[in-house]
Amino acid sequence: MRSVRIAAAQTVEYREDIGAALRCVAELAARAEAAGAALLCFPEGFLQGYLVDEASARRQALDLGSSAFQSVLAELPRSGPMLVIGMLELDDGQLFNTAIVVQHGQFIGRYRKAHVLGAERAFTAGTESPSFEVDGLRFGINICYDTNFPEAAQKVADTGASLLLCVANNMLRRETAETFKHQHNAIRGERCRETGLWLISSDVTGERDGRVAWGPTAVLDPHGQVVAQLPLDEPGLLFFDLPLS
Repeated sequence: MRSVRIAAAQTVEYREDIGAALRCVAELAARAEAAGAALLCFPEGFLQGYLVDEASARRQALDLGSSAFQSVLAELPRSGPMLVIGMLELDDGQLFNTAIVVQHGQFIGRYRKAHVLGAERAFTAGTESPSFEVDGLRFGINICYDTNFPEAAQKVADTGASLLLCVANNMLRRETAETFKHQHNAIRGERCRETGLWLISSDVTGERDGRVAWGPTAVLDPHGQVVAQLPLDEPGLLFFDLPLS
């Protein structure tokens, strides 16, 4: 059976420093290319930071039709894996928590977070659930809190995808982080069992302002079992050879 190598990054946060985020993408994409990965996923809000304050988000958000976004694309690798990168998007005055899909510096498409938290009131909820294909692998995207809702994963499965990418940022207040430390994979596993999808997650790690993030960055099989995972609380790059049926 043929397989496709996929990868997910567990990174520190880059807040309001697009240049540093792009340098991280370039470094990890080069490593993923050398390892033969066809797909590489980065965390939620990775490009500008997970900024929920409206003023900060508007200051950093990018219109995908702008010259500023074209400058971002110009900095991305011209070879190697397809990239999925969390970012803050501005479109016709509305803010979106978005994951973009890029291959060899070319914009392929986007997914906008459909289920926004109370703290994300500045963002408009997305309504579409597109899927994408690379090297014979069809995948869709959920962003963090989306995976709490069965319908979000089911929309991906309905496109004929076999893989769900969970783009996440679980930089939480320490007591909340402790509570959910081992719950993220359990919740995501439910989505896998309901839909028959594989899942790969990408999350941040580190501490700031009384908050902590441990991940997890992991691969779950269609039975909801964790089959690969990076150590918690350590930046790294996770690889997995996903079988194609």
